[in-house]
Amino acid sequence: MTNRPYVLLSAAASVDGYIDDAGAGRLLLSNDADFDRVDQTRAGADAILVGAGTIRADNPRLLVRSAARRAQRAARGLPESPLKVTLTGRGDLDPAASFFTAGPAERIVYAAGPAVGRTREHLAAAAVVVDAGDPLDLRGVLADLAARGVRRLLVEGGSTIYTQFLTAGLVDEIHLVIAPFFVGDPAAPRFAGSGAFPHHPGHPMRLAEVRQLGDVVLLRYLLIPAAFRRPP
Repeated sequence: MTNRPYVLLSAAASVDGYIDDAGAGRLLLSNDADFDRVDQTRAGADAILVGAGTIRADNPRLLVRSAARRAQRAARGLPESPLKVTLTGRGDLDPAASFFTAGPAERIVYAAGPAVGRTREHLAAAAVVVDAGDPLDLRGVLADLAARGVRRLLVEGGSTIYTQFLTAGLVDEIHLVIAPFFVGDPAAPRFAGSGAFPHHPGHPMRLAEVRQLGDVVLLRYLLIPAAFRRPP
């Protein structure tokens, strides 16, 4: 038994490691076949987590798109789409964002202690706001999610969130899709920032799968010793 969910981190990046460009629009790094794979992964999760920056930049809906998959979840007594989760240090989230308005899924906002009151006032009934400590405590967030019945958590970005989870050693599995082009812009966000990562040249991850999806490729890594935790 564990006091945290199994954490699967999902990302798509260019060959040179960027998850977006520096333009105003969203850079597409994948294709229809991979989007369907991601939808299947979402359907198997209990919760999906993104950072506040991703909500502001990409306005994601974080819903299961396939009607068949939504029906399968409902037949198992689950909500049609997983619980939506975000983290914020400042609480400056727009309650009109799709994260809060799209679909009937429950929404939880974990806010750093000093921003809790402001976040609750700003979001009103749009989400449950939970005090996540000062500074915001990722392990506490995961323990709280586990207490709410979340056994499998899908982390979908962005770069700051990826870096925080990876450097804290809180990721069990990575799905990394590589797009067949370069971005080459130092102003664009990368898959992960600098930090002390538990998995380094002397302690590598284990490659569990390589899958071609058109011109993109999926690399599935298991993180050791977290790889030995049984997925739910």
